[in-house]
Amino acid sequence: VSRETLDLSKKESISSYFDNNNFDVIINCGAYTAVDRAEEEQELANQVNHLAVKQLANIANEQKAKLVHVSTDYVFDGESNKSYTETDETNPINVYGKTKLAGEKALQEAMPNNAMIIRTSWVYSEYGNNFVSTMLRLGKERDELNIVSDQIGLPTYATDLAGAILAIIKNKKFREEEQATQIYHYSNEGEISWYGFAKEIFKIAKVDCKVNPITTQQYPTPAKRPKNALMSCDKIVRELGIKPPKMEDSLRFLRLVIRHR
Repeated sequence: VSRETLDLSKKESISSYFDNNNFDVIINCGAYTAVDRAEEEQELANQVNHLAVKQLANIANEQKAKLVHVSTDYVFDGESNKSYTETDETNPINVYGKTKLAGEKALQEAMPNNAMIIRTSWVYSEYGNNFVSTMLRLGKERDELNIVSDQIGLPTYATDLAGAILAIIKNKKFREEEQATQIYHYSNEGEISWYGFAKEIFKIAKVDCKVNPITTQQYPTPAKRPKNALMSCDKIVRELGIKPPKMEDSLRFLRLVIRHR
């Protein structure tokens, strides 16, 4: 469903859409993701990432529908020296993360059963604005780029994430049985910094652009970023049998994109 059809920033738009449409499963991939701008547009970020999620949960209850909600690694502060699990303490350090966590809690309160929260990280695809598309554009425009090297995480190919969600909703147990609401982590396998990710993108895309590593302090932004965005996917593998592909394998789409340009 497009933003034009269902605008999460407008309560009336959500109500109007679901007054005329009923579902067995609702998948919420919508979010206010402009991390820096959220520091200024806090009310809008809260509406989309928190209040709209609460509204969707109430609608799902009314329609007796299951709800799958996509969340983020930004619910953590990034100070851990290991990969975060679903039971680790949350402590967001920016407005985006705080509103996403508020959305998670609102969903869990409204739907103690029949919902699922999927936390993911560093999502990219051949569509829209994301780190990969930005690097490909800048790599052609500039000879040299400075990229932060002391923030590590797990890039996630949007197609892989969509496949994981599809596998979940096709699961007969999820669709037909009442279960306690669960949180799962999902991202591609691997560990890399933004600097390393940029170098990998240029290598695969055969873009001749020099990449220089810099620290977070050398690249100040309005919103703080977690230094460690690594999340363990052991639970989703163990309980649902969904094994994320390796990061290197998922970057395969770049070759197809470049080939058709």
